[in-house]
Amino acid sequence: MRSRFSAILVALTAAALFGATTPVAKALLGPLPPFMVAGLFYLGSGFGLGAILFGRRFWRATGHGLRAREIAWLGGAIAFGGVAGPALLMLGLTSTPAATSSLLLNLEGVLTAAIAWIVFRENVDASVFLGMAAIVAGGVVLAWGTGAGTAATHTTTGALLIALACLCWAIDNNLTRKISTADAMVIACAKGLVAGATNLGIAFAMGAHPGAPRIVMAAMATGFCGYGVSLVLFVIALRHLGTARTGAYFSVAPVFGVALSLAIWPQAPGAPFWIAAALMTLGVWLHVRERHEHEHTHERLEHTHRHVHDAHHRHTHDFPYSGDEPHTHPHAHLPITHSHAHFPDIHHRHSHKRG
Repeated sequence: MRSRFSAILVALTAAALFGATTPVAKALLGPLPPFMVAGLFYLGSGFGLGAILFGRRFWRATGHGLRAREIAWLGGAIAFGGVAGPALLMLGLTSTPAATSSLLLNLEGVLTAAIAWIVFRENVDASVFLGMAAIVAGGVVLAWGTGAGTAATHTTTGALLIALACLCWAIDNNLTRKISTADAMVIACAKGLVAGATNLGIAFAMGAHPGAPRIVMAAMATGFCGYGVSLVLFVIALRHLGTARTGAYFSVAPVFGVALSLAIWPQAPGAPFWIAAALMTLGVWLHVRERHEHEHTHERLEHTHRHVHDAHHRHTHDFPYSGDEPHTHPHAHLPITHSHAHFPDIHHRHSHKRG
């Protein structure tokens, strides 16, 4: 991606699509059981992206599939994010008010960043940390403004289950980072199909029914945009921004959801919305203004992803090359030491000296 601002825009677009899912679901789907909604959303994502992947065979391909060593990472991401996470959330919601749940769901961004910084050693400076704090604070204010602060009828067990769901999604985000060079559409399609089948299986086992065909189609279409396309963009952002930063941008999703709700059901937004929007805007601005630059060494690296011949891709081709860019093929990076501004993207996952 030629510009860091393009990568940030991709992450924010993913957040906007995901954030819009809740008010659209409320407007279209009615009182469907939670597991049924989750299953139809995920299945719509998987089928929709699968159709695009099938159609892509008849014109120029733009990505590549998963390599054998990446399948385990994908399996882990699906298990945590597509199966365990939704199941824990649905169980937690049975004894926890929605407003309180909204507050607890802010943990996902915090845990995603914590795992990225502590376990995978992504670099973090004061600007990025403060930006993440501002975005999370905005989410807390927004959720509190819906009435979470006054809800007292919840159980510790329900809250713990929702917190565990957030941990599962945080692990999912960090595992997906490990395979973010692969075709984002393949990753999102696989997640959608497995998670959709699992959640629908649970729903049917509990005696749920999908409802009228128009409801099913509406749910699957919503899932395709809000889960499928959103996840594709999220994976692309992971590739270029790293996990913590992408997770931070994705955490602004609730503001987009509330804004769309206000458009569907017009009313003057209250003070919590404007405070949350201001805090999240501040957080995004702190991230955008980040400039992380130092001398660093790239070890030899071989991988496959869509690229142009920039400073990190000065390689020859062992096949007839037309000169078209961007393009996708396996390539090797030779060791190089240089200095420039960078993110913890797929070419800059190096350690930093502390001291």
